[in-house]
Amino acid sequence: MQQISKGDIPLREITDPTSLPGDGKFYVRLVEGFYQNLRRLISWPLIVGFFALAWIRIEGQPLILFDFASHRIFLFGSQLSWYELPILAGLMIAGAGLLFFMAVGWGRIWCGFACPQSIWTWIFIRLEQLTEGRAAQRAKYDREGLGGIRLIRRVSKHLLWASVSLLTAVSFSGYFVPVEHLLQALFTLNASPFTYGWIIIMALLTYLNAGLIREKVCLHMCPYSRFQGVMFDRDTLTVTYDQARGEPRSHLRGSPENSGDCIDCHICVQVCPTGIDIRNGLQSACIDCGACIDACDQVMSKLGRARGLIEFYSETQLAKAMTEPQPGPVSLLRPRLIGYLAITVVTLFGVAYSLNHRSPVLIEIAKERGQLYQVTDEEVCNTYLLELERFSDTLKQLNVSVQSQDSTNRFRLVGKPLIELSGDQTNTIYQVCTPKQELSQRQKIRFIFTSENLQIDKISRFLAP
Repeated sequence: MQQISKGDIPLREITDPTSLPGDGKFYVRLVEGFYQNLRRLISWPLIVGFFALAWIRIEGQPLILFDFASHRIFLFGSQLSWYELPILAGLMIAGAGLLFFMAVGWGRIWCGFACPQSIWTWIFIRLEQLTEGRAAQRAKYDREGLGGIRLIRRVSKHLLWASVSLLTAVSFSGYFVPVEHLLQALFTLNASPFTYGWIIIMALLTYLNAGLIREKVCLHMCPYSRFQGVMFDRDTLTVTYDQARGEPRSHLRGSPENSGDCIDCHICVQVCPTGIDIRNGLQSACIDCGACIDACDQVMSKLGRARGLIEFYSETQLAKAMTEPQPGPVSLLRPRLIGYLAITVVTLFGVAYSLNHRSPVLIEIAKERGQLYQVTDEEVCNTYLLELERFSDTLKQLNVSVQSQDSTNRFRLVGKPLIELSGDQTNTIYQVCTPKQELSQRQKIRFIFTSENLQIDKISRFLAP
């Protein structure tokens, strides 16, 4: 192994192919500790939320539903139209800003603690240990071949994986089709071939990603691992091996005085879900899950040595540790970190403002296409089709009136001045008339819709000879 220097970033050339990630099959050893408990504290609410948001109903309405049939989005009791998709775009921008903020501050903690790929992978590893035993036992089964109880254990594992995958696929589909309608169609065999195909594909992708491919997604498919390095700075906290303290390594408990604290037990490699050796330095495959930290801390405690040989360290902290016994915490007042946080906060305020000021009804006004205008002895009239789509069950009716935009002409609305909103969509036809002597060939008119605490103005054109 040869160390190379390029600027401020230390590079290490790995000549041993067995130490490269993704080389053959490996068996992840589960470990307990502070960071694994923290990961569960974060991931389990996300898992519960994923299933609950698709299945739970409040007053008959789903918490989140992208309803393509009715062209509306149900969002925690509110209904949005497709014209309000920029609000969701704002939420995605805020999420990206928060992701970048965390990446600059604490590396790939999103990947290790909250990414669906990692969460479902850990679930499948738990099911694997439940059915086939610990990592060493699973490796032994593969060497000895399947037969008898080993075959039963292997089949049980794949059945559990398939069940979780199917439940995941149905729940995810419930964000686009009401889950009760989906289940009824599936069990009565009335679902379309597209629906069955979608469920099968989603279940198969979950099964492959979390059960069989696993770390290959993080290594070769996830773009975040490729650009994470350009987002880091010298104060970014990432899972790091303290090389100055750990080297040179010794295989003995009672290490010589000139050796480091690392005893080369390889436990940090055995617990890594992506199969890397964190002692080789910062790697794109590292998802900062902290499993190697918990495993190494347990070894250090058994040896009576200080914990923290592997920990969330920054480049600045490791440099200060060479001269200071307690380098201290990193600074959060960094331009890039503050910039990403500002983007997130401003975008969230914009989303909140848009949600509070959105219209509960969508109104479209279209002129009759067959006839531009109708002429009588005293008036000229235009016919309009009003299309109203409401997004609030409390809005029952609207008053409608019309006037000239510049208030110079008199316009008369022919039709009921009160529109009853009995369903989600209401269509009605009105005529607007004005005396001939007050008319120019073309001018703008204003439709005014009012109810309690609501007024909406819509501009249209009035045509005449």
